[in-house]
Amino acid sequence: MLFDGKQYAEEVYARLAARRADMPDNLTLGIVCCEPDAVIESFVRIKARAAERLGIRIVRKDIPAKEGEQGIITAIEQLAHESHGIIVQLPLPTHFNLETILAGLPGSHDVDGIGGNPRVMPPVARAVAAILEKGGVALEGRTAVVVGAGRLVGAPVAHMLREKGARVQTLVWGDALDVLTEAEIIVSGAGSPGLISPNMIREGVVLIDAGTSEQGGKVRGDADAACAEKCALFTPVPGGVGPVAVAMIFENLFELACLGVEK
Repeated sequence: MLFDGKQYAEEVYARLAARRADMPDNLTLGIVCCEPDAVIESFVRIKARAAERLGIRIVRKDIPAKEGEQGIITAIEQLAHESHGIIVQLPLPTHFNLETILAGLPGSHDVDGIGGNPRVMPPVARAVAAILEKGGVALEGRTAVVVGAGRLVGAPVAHMLREKGARVQTLVWGDALDVLTEAEIIVSGAGSPGLISPNMIREGVVLIDAGTSEQGGKVRGDADAACAEKCALFTPVPGGVGPVAVAMIFENLFELACLGVEK
């Protein structure tokens, strides 16, 4: 089955729209950017469009790289008073100490769930969980392979799958991919176009492709599109995990806003 992420994202937005009246009138999402490129700007625009349809205000702070980690930390501190949720748009300049920056991200505002005290599941992991549930995929006792161990995809997805009872193996750069042939569930977040080909996977596998990257001016996933023919469930790129993950950012924002109101 080819999973339509755009259609499912619309279901999520409809649920959120129905709850919007119960949220603060001034519901605000803060975004911190540093030396953004075309790809980062595209990501921010997608989030801004989703925010607009839900009546959510965006406050963006652009920090020059010359201000270093402290510039980002100061922006986070300011947004903690000006918003209900904060996104530190990754990647940041490679010479920045990401751990130092994320240590200053309060859990009460950590929409991506990547700081030291997260209160929500990272959006991609939440999206993958939702897609698997929507597709009727049982996880207890299933053999799963996660390709990539990144902060936004691989690591949180592997944690989520283990929490739900799957037997999980994580592959990182340089690991052999032959174990994919034994996997019942594959989630890939490597960001390597065409990394997974049909001959690497078994018939009836569930393949969740969360590894978007750009090649030749087109957005591509980690899995060759021909893999879909062998899959019980397959998420295409674009139009699969991506739209759902963006919608889950706002699920998280609503959740954090509710927690703030309860306090």
